[in-house]
Amino acid sequence: MNEAIQTLKQWIEESDNIVFFGGAGVSTESGIKDFRSVDGLYHMKFKYPPETMLSHSFYASHTEEFYDFYRNQLMPPEDIEPNTAHKRLAELEKEGKVKAIVTQNVDGLHEKAGSKVIYNLHGSIYENKCTRCGKRFDGLEGARKIRLSQGVPLCDCGGVIKPDVVLYEEGLDQDVIDGAVNAIIGADMLIIGGTSLTVYPAAGLIRYYKGKRLVLINRDETPYDRQANLVIREPIGQVFAQV
Repeated sequence: MNEAIQTLKQWIEESDNIVFFGGAGVSTESGIKDFRSVDGLYHMKFKYPPETMLSHSFYASHTEEFYDFYRNQLMPPEDIEPNTAHKRLAELEKEGKVKAIVTQNVDGLHEKAGSKVIYNLHGSIYENKCTRCGKRFDGLEGARKIRLSQGVPLCDCGGVIKPDVVLYEEGLDQDVIDGAVNAIIGADMLIIGGTSLTVYPAAGLIRYYKGKRLVLINRDETPYDRQANLVIREPIGQVFAQV
């Protein structure tokens, strides 16, 4: 165990109000592609740029193509499993250490690992709603209905079933933001992992942390590295396996 991970381990032992803020890199060790790394989603070749296909205007104007992309690229296989980072965070919550997880991911792996207090800033593939009648299609069955549908998934009323994931041009849920902000403000330690911290307004939430134990675990540099009290450049699953 290197010195940085030893320090992280000690800080976790001394803390009892930890908030974890995570991004796509948290799930790469489960086999899910991230977005901005060299082999990430945004560097793959598609008919349209991924940022365009993940926008509200594209959803509205190219609905069937949006769902093709959504099923193939944003919905992981049903048998995908949480990795060591997800599992250890859930354990730390049970131990009374981690009080909340703030995540930019929509894959539901924190829930699958057993974490309870989760602020899904960008929504979840397991939350879906009919745009006409408002009927909910949540949980595994709701996700499965979209995954197994052909073309545009439709409700019995004929309305489109839209995932409650935040697309470009859409705003974040205010209740989720408020919960995340309050958790970060009250934290005695903030661990940030697997995120480039370049997606706003989500990345801006970490400015609410005023403590002295800001930890960044990411394989690439971020705009907040100089503000961090501890920076670790190792795979996040390998880090959490040691703490």
